[in-house]
Amino acid sequence: MMSKVSILAVIISFGVSALLGPVLIPWLRRLKVGQTVRENGPAEHLKKNGTPTMGGILILLAVSVTSLIFLEDYPQTAPILFLTVGFGLVGFVDDYIKVVCRRSMGLSPVQKLAGQLLITGIFACYLLKFTDVSLAMRVPFGHGMFWNFGAWNLPILFFIVLGTVNGVNFTDGLDGLAGSVTVIVAVFFTAVAAGTGSGLEPVTSAVAGALLGFLLFNVYPAAVFMGDTGSLALGGFVAACGYMLQLPLFIAIVGVVYMIEVISVVLQVAFFKLTGGKRLFRMAPLHHHFELCGWSETRITAVFTVVTALMCLIALLGLK
Repeated sequence: MMSKVSILAVIISFGVSALLGPVLIPWLRRLKVGQTVRENGPAEHLKKNGTPTMGGILILLAVSVTSLIFLEDYPQTAPILFLTVGFGLVGFVDDYIKVVCRRSMGLSPVQKLAGQLLITGIFACYLLKFTDVSLAMRVPFGHGMFWNFGAWNLPILFFIVLGTVNGVNFTDGLDGLAGSVTVIVAVFFTAVAAGTGSGLEPVTSAVAGALLGFLLFNVYPAAVFMGDTGSLALGGFVAACGYMLQLPLFIAIVGVVYMIEVISVVLQVAFFKLTGGKRLFRMAPLHHHFELCGWSETRITAVFTVVTALMCLIALLGLK
């Protein structure tokens, strides 16, 4: 059963996101902060050209306001809030350069990686120096067993955090997809946080509420896109929750959609190079493959969300 704090956090965050949407979206439209759709993508996406992006600002504001209200009584939520906002700021700078400064590539790969490494490094240092959270990882279906890789724990943390962040980023390619999948993941982490008494529910519930509010404007046909501002922030949230609850291995289960999106891109690139130009999928990430197979955006979003919900239930069983 959800606690009073969780319910309040969902309501407050949803309210902030839902009420700010009608204000922020026209403002972004006036600034001409519009998405540029690549011409080699699905033809159906060309009509989305000019749709305001950087809507992740809504998510960041709602989560930040709500989490700060509860921060004094729940200081353990600070690392999750930091990684969420930190990666969101990296995404914001990238979006700003692309759509406001009209530099289509945004941050260079080196600049973006440097920003992500810096944020992850600060998060890791905070965990090690200022919390009692161990980097040992609970094993799914391991009956309470934990894996501790000693000196390898830190490199593994960087790999999991960056992999998760970029997995969510790849997933954000259809109206409502990343938001719908991640709201289910946020509910999973809220349930685990409540069950373990970790005190993380204010921030996990805040993300769930913020996404519910954001989806009012992001489901098909989207009035706004979250951009890297939102997708990188959500990736940081998922990774931070995984580590704060000692469940980073569970991200591969609850975040299976993120994982297959990344794997589809890696396989596509590798197959293309090995075969001299042939493609394994019609297009990558995987959601575009299904689009080109004739699936509608709403069907893909629904199926991926249902799969995530089922995998979250399996992950809950894996905690036993």
